[in-house]
Amino acid sequence: MIKSSVSVCPVPAQQQPINEYQELKESWFYSWATLDWGSFVAKIGWVWAWSWVVAGPVAAASFAPMKATGKFFLFGAALAGLLMTLVLVRLYLGWWYVRSRLINPTVFYEESGWYDGQTWVKPLEVLTRDRLLVTYQVQPILGRLLRTFGILALVFIIGCIVWVFL
Repeated sequence: MIKSSVSVCPVPAQQQPINEYQELKESWFYSWATLDWGSFVAKIGWVWAWSWVVAGPVAAASFAPMKATGKFFLFGAALAGLLMTLVLVRLYLGWWYVRSRLINPTVFYEESGWYDGQTWVKPLEVLTRDRLLVTYQVQPILGRLLRTFGILALVFIIGCIVWVFL
């Protein structure tokens, strides 16, 4: 019987990149990025709508809703968009971290605490598996998030142009 190099991995299970990926994929928040496009947009739209709880009063204090309706709406939408962007940045950073752990040929891990860090060099079969996972699973998620940032930037630019004409 030939033992796989995966079975002799000294990295604790919760610190192995494949398990970090699986945990991220199954988590309540980070799994949003793995949803189909419609469900993803619905979740992000939900965040934007709930951001109005903060953005609305700030926009109303800055621009009277009855006198400057357009500016009130654009300012509130921009502020809610900023809060939504912070959520998207957190999503992106989580997936980027897992990507970097999967793609690196070495894994830094801690055996029992911050003072005893070790490095494990991934065997070729583990490195190949992890890099395939990055290519076919993680990179598309990061691409989706980058496209979302691009769309938000475009909407913000359009809002700025409309603001000038109000």
